[in-house]
Amino acid sequence: MARYTGPKSKIARRFREPIFGPDKALERKNYGPGMHGASKRRGKQSEYAVQLMEKQKVKYTYGVLERQFENLFHTASAKEGITGENLLKFLEARLDNAVYRLGIATTRSAARQLVGHKHITVNGNVVNIASYQVKPGDVIAVREKSKSLESITNSVAGRKVNKYSWLEWDAAELSGKFLNYPNRDEIPENIKENLIVELYSK
Repeated sequence: MARYTGPKSKIARRFREPIFGPDKALERKNYGPGMHGASKRRGKQSEYAVQLMEKQKVKYTYGVLERQFENLFHTASAKEGITGENLLKFLEARLDNAVYRLGIATTRSAARQLVGHKHITVNGNVVNIASYQVKPGDVIAVREKSKSLESITNSVAGRKVNKYSWLEWDAAELSGKFLNYPNRDEIPENIKENLIVELYSK
């Protein structure tokens, strides 16, 4: 399964946001990477560069490759409603993202690994495709024989109250239900989806 395996702090510093989770390197150096550091004067970015950066940021945040992202965008644009919001809803409905949001894994990359290693079920069936689109009413759970896995028990133990209104969590069963697609104002990521729509509209 293809995925980004390069330096995460470098990417976070490029976007100046903790897109892979809390990052001490970003806290110490909240400016882009490079030998000249914060003192380097950067010219004004073109409109295209700003739009491309936003797309790259979303791809890294959700762990989506270029072709997957493009296909998802075309699906979002074909669906009734606002294209940018549809895109974010589909990204949130990815199985790996749902596993992360439920607190079964501490990061999206860890969630992807759990899905790929067949530790997660959807409606009682094992699904090992990270990009699988869950639908309202689907139940996402930890496979019975995987419930004692240390990474899962540690993640669930550190889980706080349910932060997302579109998900329902059952701590006793280590399962959650995807109730509905989230509204745009419920998605916490700092994303300007209109820039991505403009980029693909060129």
